[in-house]
Amino acid sequence: MFHSLSKRSSAAGLRSGFVAGDPRLVGHYAHLRSYGGCQVPLPVQAAAAALWRDEAHVEANRDRYRRKFDLAEEALAGRYGFYRPDGGFFLWLEVGHGEEAALRLWRDAAIRVLPGGYTARAAAGRPNPGEPYIRLAIVHDEATLSAAFERIRRVL
Repeated sequence: MFHSLSKRSSAAGLRSGFVAGDPRLVGHYAHLRSYGGCQVPLPVQAAAAALWRDEAHVEANRDRYRRKFDLAEEALAGRYGFYRPDGGFFLWLEVGHGEEAALRLWRDAAIRVLPGGYTARAAAGRPNPGEPYIRLAIVHDEATLSAAFERIRRVL
């Protein structure tokens, strides 16, 4: 399991997290990390420690994302294979061809999404499993997201 302040506390720039799991696998990861990791400056460690100790901001953050997914569900339920994920802040929509949809959304709606095919690849004679999807990061405020969801419906 990988766990970080990037997702837990919306603190991506701190680069603070941990890995837990089978000791053999974690041992391999620790070995790899010893070649490519760097020391974390003391002020960053102090800020990270304060965030790890506090759960109130985590609960508030989870509440905000629940409301954002409520907005997404209101606007997109029954369309594009919409489903409400158990966690996270990405929304995956099945749009037929992710790259074409991403270009259309950028050009016609000023919405930037990631084509799902950019997160996977074709292998062993099978097509790229991400190609029919787009990935939306629902990180903006609720008003911006509501407007974006309506533009997505209009353009797609």
